[in-house]
Amino acid sequence: HVGLGANLTMTWMAGVLIAALILQLRARRYIPWIYWLTVVLVSIVGTQITDFMSDKLEISLYVSTAVFAWALAATFAIWYAVERTLSIRSIVTTRRELFYWTAILFTFALGTAAGDLATEALGLGFQLGVLAFGVLIAFTGVFYSLGASPVLTFWLAYILTRPLGASLGDLLSQSRHYRGVGLGTIHTSLAFLTVIVALVVWVTFEGDRGKSADPAE
Repeated sequence: HVGLGANLTMTWMAGVLIAALILQLRARRYIPWIYWLTVVLVSIVGTQITDFMSDKLEISLYVSTAVFAWALAATFAIWYAVERTLSIRSIVTTRRELFYWTAILFTFALGTAAGDLATEALGLGFQLGVLAFGVLIAFTGVFYSLGASPVLTFWLAYILTRPLGASLGDLLSQSRHYRGVGLGTIHTSLAFLTVIVALVVWVTFEGDRGKSADPAE
C-alpha cells in the first residue's frame, strides 16, 4: 500500500531488525518492548524470506518448507553440540542468544512456508488452517501437562504459532471471494498491532509492579 516494493521493503525491514537486535543483545536484562519488537521484526523478515523464495524465485512450498525445516534442525543441532542445552532459561551469554535468534528466524520462515503449504498448496483453507494449527498447539500443551520435555514442547508450540498466526491473519484480511472475512491488510495489521502493544504494556506494568513489591527479587 505504501508503494516501496518488495525488495526495498525487505531491505528496510532487515535494517530495522539489525538495529533492534543490537539493542536486544546490549540489554543486560529483559526489557519487554525491546524483546517483543525484535520478535515482531524477526517474524516479518522470516515471512519476507519465505515469500521471496515463493513469489520471486518461484520455489515450491514443499521445497522451502523442507529447506527451512533442515535449517532449523541444523541450528538446534549445532546449538546443542556447542552449549549442551536448548532451554531458553539457560540463555545467559551472547552466543546462546545469537543461537536463539537464529532459531527464531528459521522458526518463522518455516512456519510461514508450512502454513502456506497447508492452507494453499494442500487446500485446507484459512478457516480449517486456523483450526488445525490451533488444535496442534492444544495437543502440545496436553503433552507438556503429561510430562513431555518442556524444551521440546516449547519449541513445537513456537513453531506452530507462526502458521496459526498467518492463517488467522489471512482469514481476517482476505476477501470473501477467497473465504476470508474481508477486513483488508491495513485493518488486520492495525488490529494485531493494537493487541501486541496492549500486551507488551501490560507485561511491562506487571514487571514493574513486581519489582516494586519485592525489590530483592
